[in-house]
Amino acid sequence: MYAFTIEAADKPDLYRQLIAAADSLTEGEPDAIANMANVAALIWETLPDLNWAGFYRNVNGELVLGPFQGRPACIRIPFGKGVCGTAAASRAIQCVEDVNAFPGHIACDSASASELVVPIVHDGRLIGVLDLDSPHRARFDGEDAEGCARLIQAIAPRLAGGDTMARGSVESA
Repeated sequence: MYAFTIEAADKPDLYRQLIAAADSLTEGEPDAIANMANVAALIWETLPDLNWAGFYRNVNGELVLGPFQGRPACIRIPFGKGVCGTAAASRAIQCVEDVNAFPGHIACDSASASELVVPIVHDGRLIGVLDLDSPHRARFDGEDAEGCARLIQAIAPRLAGGDTMARGSVESA
C-alpha cells in the first residue's frame, strides 16, 4: 500500500514533495499506463482545486485519452486543437487563466475555468501531455507550470513505457 502525506507551506515545497512521491510511486515500474494512472491519482489527491487531472497519449499523431481522475473526458484531440492539442503541437506548456478566452478551446467539462497542460517529451519523442483543469479562473500560475514541468521531466522515462504495445503505437510529432 502506498501512503503519501504531502503537506507544504508553499508551492515550491509542495511540488518537491509531489515529485519525490511520484518518483517513488513509479520507480521500477516499466508500464507507462500504470504509471500514468498512479501519477494522475497522486496529483488528484495532492493539488487543490482541480476538477480533472490526467494524461492524453500521443497515439499515431493524435492525442488519445489516457488515465485520469475526474469526469468523463474527450477521447481524441487533434494536434493544434484546444489547449491540449496546442501544447502537443507546440511542445510548449499552456497555462490558461480563462479557458473560455482560449481560441478553439474544447470544453470536455463545462465546469472547467482554467487549465494547465504540460507536454511529455522523452528522447525527442512527444509521449503525450499532462492535463490539469480547475473550476476556478486563474487557478494555475508560473509556480504550478514550473512544478509540473519538473514533475514531468523527472518521470518522463517512466511514462514513455516499457511495454511494446504502448511504445509501438506512439509516434513522434
